[in-house]
Amino acid sequence: MGQYFDPDPTSASAVTTIDLFLPDLSLELTTDRGVFSSGRIDPGTKILLSEGPDPTSSDLRILDIGTGYGPITCALAKRNPQATVWGVEINERARKLCIGNAKHNGLANVEVRSPEDLPDDLRFDRIWSNPPIRIGKTQLHQLLLQWLPRLQPHGSAHLVVQRHLGADSLHRWLQDQGFIVERRLSRKAYRVLDITPAP
Repeated sequence: MGQYFDPDPTSASAVTTIDLFLPDLSLELTTDRGVFSSGRIDPGTKILLSEGPDPTSSDLRILDIGTGYGPITCALAKRNPQATVWGVEINERARKLCIGNAKHNGLANVEVRSPEDLPDDLRFDRIWSNPPIRIGKTQLHQLLLQWLPRLQPHGSAHLVVQRHLGADSLHRWLQDQGFIVERRLSRKAYRVLDITPAP
C-alpha cells in the first residue's frame, strides 16, 4: 500500500471531501488515499492551527513542511493574504490535491512544490509544520535541518509533535543544533514548539 511519505503512492485512489472548521475560517478540502490523514483533519494539525501564533502583516513568505493535501497551507494562505505560502511535499498525489484545494477555496497566494523544485535562495518569515515523524528519526532530523536554516533572522517556526512520538527528545535535539526552542503548549498528548534561530 505504501506510505504517505512515498513520492508516488501506489494505493488505489478513493477521493473524498472533508471540512476544516476553525474559529476564524472554514475550508472544504479534497483528500485521497495515500496521503497523510486522508480520512479526517489530523488532531495535531487542528491544534497547531488553533493555538499557533496569530498572523502578522510582516509575514510575506511562509513555508509548510510536508503540506499533504493542504490543510495548513490553505489555512495560512487564507489568514495571510499578503503572504505567499509555500507548501513543500514529496508525495505527488498530495501536491496535486493541495493545488486543487487552494484553487477550490480561492487562494491565489499558494505555491506547491516538491523539495527539489523550491528555489535555493528562498528564505521564510515563518515556517509551520506537522512534520512526518514516521519517516524515522534520522530522516526527520535531515528534513528539519534542510528547512529550518531557511528562516530569516527575525523568523520563527512552529511544529506540532505527539509526545509519545518523541516531542520532548526532538525539543532537546533542536536546542543541541543551536535553535532557541520554547514549548507553546501541551494538549491532548501533543506539543507545539516555537523555534527561532540563535542570535
